[in-house]
Amino acid sequence: MTAKASADIARAFHKLRVQARKEWQALKDSPKPQIFVGTATCGRAAGALEVRDTFRKLLAEGDIDAILTEVGCMGYCYAEPLVVIAKPGRPPIGYGYVTPGVAERLVKDFLLADDPCLEFALGAMEENELIPSILDQPRFKYETRVLLHHCGSIDPENLNHYIANGGYEALTKALGLSPQQIVEEISRSGLRGRGGAGFPTGRKWQICLAAPETPKYVIGNADEGDPGAFMDRAILESTPHSVLEGMAIAGYVIGAERGYLYVRAEYPLAVARAETAIRQAREAGLLGENILGSGFSFDIEVFCGSGAFVCGEETALISSMEGRPGMPHHRPPFPATRGLWSKPTLINNVKTLALVPHILRRSAQWHASLGTPASPGTAVFALAGKVVNTGLVEVPMGTTLRQLIFEVGGGIAKGKRFKAVQIGGPSGGCLPEGCLDLPIDFDRLSQSGAMMGSGGMVVLDEDDCMVEVARYFLDFTQRESCGKCTPCRLGTKQMLAILEDITRGRGTLADLALLKELAEVVRAASLCGLGKTAPNPVLTTLRYFEDEYIAHVTEGRCPALMCHDLIAYYILPERCERSCDACVGSCAVEAISPNRKRIKVIDQAKCVKCGTCLQSCPPQYSAVVRVSPPSLVPAER
Repeated sequence: MTAKASADIARAFHKLRVQARKEWQALKDSPKPQIFVGTATCGRAAGALEVRDTFRKLLAEGDIDAILTEVGCMGYCYAEPLVVIAKPGRPPIGYGYVTPGVAERLVKDFLLADDPCLEFALGAMEENELIPSILDQPRFKYETRVLLHHCGSIDPENLNHYIANGGYEALTKALGLSPQQIVEEISRSGLRGRGGAGFPTGRKWQICLAAPETPKYVIGNADEGDPGAFMDRAILESTPHSVLEGMAIAGYVIGAERGYLYVRAEYPLAVARAETAIRQAREAGLLGENILGSGFSFDIEVFCGSGAFVCGEETALISSMEGRPGMPHHRPPFPATRGLWSKPTLINNVKTLALVPHILRRSAQWHASLGTPASPGTAVFALAGKVVNTGLVEVPMGTTLRQLIFEVGGGIAKGKRFKAVQIGGPSGGCLPEGCLDLPIDFDRLSQSGAMMGSGGMVVLDEDDCMVEVARYFLDFTQRESCGKCTPCRLGTKQMLAILEDITRGRGTLADLALLKELAEVVRAASLCGLGKTAPNPVLTTLRYFEDEYIAHVTEGRCPALMCHDLIAYYILPERCERSCDACVGSCAVEAISPNRKRIKVIDQAKCVKCGTCLQSCPPQYSAVVRVSPPSLVPAER
């Protein structure tokens, strides 16, 4: 490209950037109070739209001159709905668990008066303590936000907000470089695919660039099917333009004119915000014909997937886009040389694509300096399960599990003891307490029997049975198997049957040997990644928690008191208060009745083991206990 052409592209973008920065600066310099309401899916599920509407109503009724902005996911999903209020001369203060009533207090006492209502602020506040900024939370000591940097701070439906914060600068820069120069920069950065496999991104782009056939296609994979995972969804709901910019750069590199953003239909807000972003980018000349006058044309279309877990695998995803059943096929050929409609196709996870603009804007050396030498950069995780602070976190690769769970996540909820963490989605592995100091990266997680996956992380405590956990995740992958290959279709079914027998007290020691043998066969012989990784929860729980399996098959006992068929509920006569009938009233099947001494007794034949009696028994009595095996329950008094 000539120097004149590059200058013309820069001038075209400069006009957009000047207008965007002018709007953004006016917002930053405004003397008006600013209210930011998180309205991503997690916030909406907790009532954020009602909170937003309450603010709008009160501002209108009181003729209060304040700016209300909807933003995406701030990461504090455990405290939704979230609101951040910034008043001139004060740091922005974050508020959690906001209800319409709390919103009224914030308007009345903070906006109209000068009481910051610190009792609702995130983090416990002591009297006379300095008013905290939302960014002063302890977790940010360990986080390095790159992908999540603008999540929760910009309006995802305002293109100017994205441009004013560096958006589309990387695309503008890319249009002045050769495709080979960009591939080399991505390769030097060490970027590996964030969809789970960790394949070097630069190498994949090089293969697709070298493929001779045309036309070529770019696919952004947002088919996020892991239970408890919502990283891709949050990025699309919070900063959709970052994904579009990455896709446009990828299109320029490989010579594609068409891109598809594959999003599961269960993400309606992500779909809507992505479509809004595409329309805005087209209107601004950042997508479509002759982008920024460069001569490069590239457009994007949203494709809604039907929600099959296996369609996260790239060849199955392509099959579904072509109107065929979502089933994987043998590789090679790989999609980079023979993909959508048998043409070269570059498929990357949306997190991978969203990182590309950061690398081109900040340099490959910057990205390579983060994380570890073999796994540079950051990783985004969805913390779920028995951790105090559930939500989205982004940490440098190499951060230990202990730091992530206990420092960022706040430790185990309800003062329970940590037992394991299931990392990598339903096909990931369960790692015990002894692995807490394991650095998180692609290679070391694989060596431990787990995997990075797309970023799902479920924390388990002492009340979780690892045999049941393995059964639960295998049940998911078995149901989601497309059935194309025999090892996955029948192997996972047989493994699941063995696990069900073990959790019901019908397992044997021979079953454990067979279970491990089947797991190894399924892992080695399955066609796609779903089958190859489906045994991971079983293999890691057998590796690290074999004693629990032994207790189930030799003693008919569940150490965690979780497996339904291996537990019973019993009322301790010495603790039962005769005048209290809480357990009697809570039992839906009328399995509890008082004996002649007014001591309550559970009829084991009627009991459905729902646990409501345990929950309803007043803590000062704690008369209801759960035991395993059921034979420990003595005969009726």
